[in-house]
Amino acid sequence: MSNQPRTAKVWAALLTAMTVGAIVLMALGNNPPSAGAFSLWSYSRLGSVNKATVSQATQSPTRWNCIEVFYSNTKAGNLQQLASINGLPSEHDLNFQFCVGNGLGARDGQIQPTEKWRKQWSSIPGKTWYGTGQTIRICIIADGKNTMPTDYQIKRTDALIEELARKFNIDLNQIYYPNNWQ
Repeated sequence: MSNQPRTAKVWAALLTAMTVGAIVLMALGNNPPSAGAFSLWSYSRLGSVNKATVSQATQSPTRWNCIEVFYSNTKAGNLQQLASINGLPSEHDLNFQFCVGNGLGARDGQIQPTEKWRKQWSSIPGKTWYGTGQTIRICIIADGKNTMPTDYQIKRTDALIEELARKFNIDLNQIYYPNNWQ
């Protein structure tokens, strides 16, 4: 029976700590503390990678056999801005399947599928790219020199690649990154 005062003190301290914690959380409301590099709140608001890989067209398991990650060579942007910068009439004319934002134009780590992905169309080889029609191209908003990918971009790109490689049985040797990718 000598433990009763100690038990009561522990329960009182626990109740007080939980009450103070609840008051602090209620005071924050919908304004959470500034997100750290791997804040669950910031990460979860980006939506699932699986949802980003859904398309309108049928996805054949043998449709894609390679993944290329490349930089947009811009400091900021999203699909609409990249189309405008490249002199394209609309974002539907972009020559890649996914874009991963850096917080300047699209949310940091946000995966934006393009019309090419939604319709399962191939990228077209051109002046700066000589891949095949079975390559999934992922554009990272960064220039790779002055503007490097953010932690969210790296984590989300890795998750996207993991999902695509699993879904289309893409060999790890067929995944290409920029030279200075972390």
